[in-house]
Amino acid sequence: MSLGFRELGLVDYEPTWQAMQRFTNERDAATADEVWLLQHPPVFTQGQAGKPEHLLLPGDIPVVQVDRGGQVTYHGPGQLVVYLLLDVRRSRLGVRELVTRLEHSLIATLASYGVTANARPDAPGVYVDGAKIASLGLRIRNGRTFHGLALNVDMDLAPFRRINPCGYADMAMTQLADLVAGPLEFSEVSARLREQLVKHLDYAQQQTLEGAIDC
Repeated sequence: MSLGFRELGLVDYEPTWQAMQRFTNERDAATADEVWLLQHPPVFTQGQAGKPEHLLLPGDIPVVQVDRGGQVTYHGPGQLVVYLLLDVRRSRLGVRELVTRLEHSLIATLASYGVTANARPDAPGVYVDGAKIASLGLRIRNGRTFHGLALNVDMDLAPFRRINPCGYADMAMTQLADLVAGPLEFSEVSARLREQLVKHLDYAQQQTLEGAIDC
């Protein structure tokens, strides 16, 4: 089975979130799995377990209460956001196994740039020398996932100082652009992560899907 990918560019957060919900609600047993790769304008998103005290100084950046797990995080241009619309009941993947495979996909992508990264058992995500480079936050409804992960590629990290990222005070953040020498192509990072997702999620191949989502 192939995994379909949509490259959506820079899109607003709330219409994309609503499109994810519609896709998940309307899909059936025959619907193929999709992955949406994109960037968002600056936005803080607060997960279901989110506590107000972790929003330190949001200022002019909007805060959206969402239906994924976890606490508050930041999205902005230069961050690769990956929404995973998967039927895990069909693939027989448990939540912990899925998270582990996603973390391994990110770790392998970073390794392809010569960056050594790791996961932590106490805090989902991927880290480089203790600094967080990628976040994960999923929702599973009727055996189907939405939301996903965010990899810091080449962005303004300053807004992370306005929050306690994922509920952790003083958590250091990093990005790929600060860890590699020379220019970094955003599209190439996306392509490498696509390959690793196909491999680690056990799909036979990837397929590029044409057309924008219906927002």
